[in-house]
Amino acid sequence: MKITGLYATPGYSGFFFDDQRAIKQGAEHDGFTYEGEPVTDGFDEIRQAGESIIVDIELEDGSVVRGDCAAVQYSGAGGRDPLFKAEEYAPVIGGPVADELVGHDATDFLDNAELLEEMEVDGDRLHTAIRYGVSQALLAAAAEAENTTRTDVMADALGTEPATEPVPVFGQSGDDRYTNTEKMFIKGVPVLPHALINSVEKIGEDGETLLEYVEWLVERSQELGPDDYEPRFHIDVYGMIGEIFGAPYDRDDVVDYFAALEEAAAPYPIQIEGPMDVGNRADQISAMVELREGLDDAGVDVDIVADEWCNTFEDVQAFVDAGAADLVQVKTPDLGGIHRSGQAVRYCEGTDTRAYLGGTCNETETSARACAHVALATNAAQVLAKPGMGFDEGYMIVENEMRRTIARRARNQPQQTDEVTADD
Repeated sequence: MKITGLYATPGYSGFFFDDQRAIKQGAEHDGFTYEGEPVTDGFDEIRQAGESIIVDIELEDGSVVRGDCAAVQYSGAGGRDPLFKAEEYAPVIGGPVADELVGHDATDFLDNAELLEEMEVDGDRLHTAIRYGVSQALLAAAAEAENTTRTDVMADALGTEPATEPVPVFGQSGDDRYTNTEKMFIKGVPVLPHALINSVEKIGEDGETLLEYVEWLVERSQELGPDDYEPRFHIDVYGMIGEIFGAPYDRDDVVDYFAALEEAAAPYPIQIEGPMDVGNRADQISAMVELREGLDDAGVDVDIVADEWCNTFEDVQAFVDAGAADLVQVKTPDLGGIHRSGQAVRYCEGTDTRAYLGGTCNETETSARACAHVALATNAAQVLAKPGMGFDEGYMIVENEMRRTIARRARNQPQQTDEVTADD
């Protein structure tokens, strides 16, 4: 079935764009916004409305499917593409991208997605958000044309066997790290709470505030969680452990702090995302290897998660090859085409590094559902609840999309029989 049209409409995303550098440099809250001037190129304010582009693909039978272009909350930071402005990029999708893809067979998902991935306009590759959103629509188009699930299309493209149970969902609390986390406990969310520890105030001058918070997590999880609840704690510290301790990261006081985190989280496992941000990929890998070796030598069982400077498929490869993390975040909008996220998860197979299919609160319900299919197709270690920072909505969207897909696939499976032939 042919693609007969491709259309782009500017829209909103599920959260906001934030100037991470300005926040790290001490920008203070002014209600929901921040005081001061932005420092990252492209920003007009430190916090500004998140934007998306709604991508519709029309097929020759008249059906229309959708993908959404979206970029991460902290755009322009940590080696990522610049701030994504919908009005600027919508004409690119409706023009050169549409010209390239209209007329192609919708069932050729991988070929179409790779063509998009390599496409250039005026000598430049397409913004990662464009590749992300248009490839989602291409995935949906292939599933529509083949009357199957997006999970099956992705699994066929990657050569995988899809998961038969929902992938563990990782809930993110935003700054409302107590109330939203209590909601997660009540619903028995398997991985939580993110916690958004992005300032010295939130972690404490010596890390004491975070330790107190982790102790609270254990207490409240046992009070509010369902029977036999065994959560995994995942805290994103946005490099703040590096800010308060500094290098080298295998020295005693750093290792002792991670040991204290492990003790505070007991009896549950804990993983720390982005322990430091040293400004470039090579040094980030070296710092994380140094930290992991220090923890290993001391017998400290805290998993380290790569985020900053681990953006592209090539970045994921570099972190995995170096053994720099126990878990790498595959930050879906930053990899471009959605199939690249699936390939990045697969790259972790057979290594000591697990794949966390992440993304950002600043996506849409459409991109979140698309990622749920990638998670199922690759059986990732965990998948992010998104979009937004309210928790409930993102969790519902991702969890329910996986459940309904598993149920549909089960209905479509050929019925097994216990019939035995004479030759048996």
